[in-house]
Amino acid sequence: MIRGSCHCGSIHWDFDGVPESATACNCTACRRIGALWAYDWDNEGIRIRAVPGLLAGYVRQNGELAFHFCKSCGNTTNWRGLTPDKDGRTRIAVNLRLADNPDEVARIPIQHFDGLENWRDLPDDGKCVADLWF
Repeated sequence: MIRGSCHCGSIHWDFDGVPESATACNCTACRRIGALWAYDWDNEGIRIRAVPGLLAGYVRQNGELAFHFCKSCGNTTNWRGLTPDKDGRTRIAVNLRLADNPDEVARIPIQHFDGLENWRDLPDDGKCVADLWF
């Protein structure tokens, strides 16, 4: 189990297991946030806990997902799909930059995703989360 939280500790997330990779996306939202996303399903592989009233969301113009952040410290904690899949499950991703123990996520490989122009995965460059800390 990997755990993470916003800076002030009002929002927490749990990720069951270790993700195969973390996504660095260059879309108009993700490049501004600087998040490294790990994906699963809401309340299955990922669970979010928040102090009531402190988890806020921003819905993208395309209406496909909402980015969530802490109203107190401003950290972007996760995104959540707005439409469940055919099985009723909702896709979600957590920001690995907020991992409570950076050593637990440091060696996770980075998958670069071109969300700005081509909407596709880019070739592997061998980098891992620790390579993008700075």
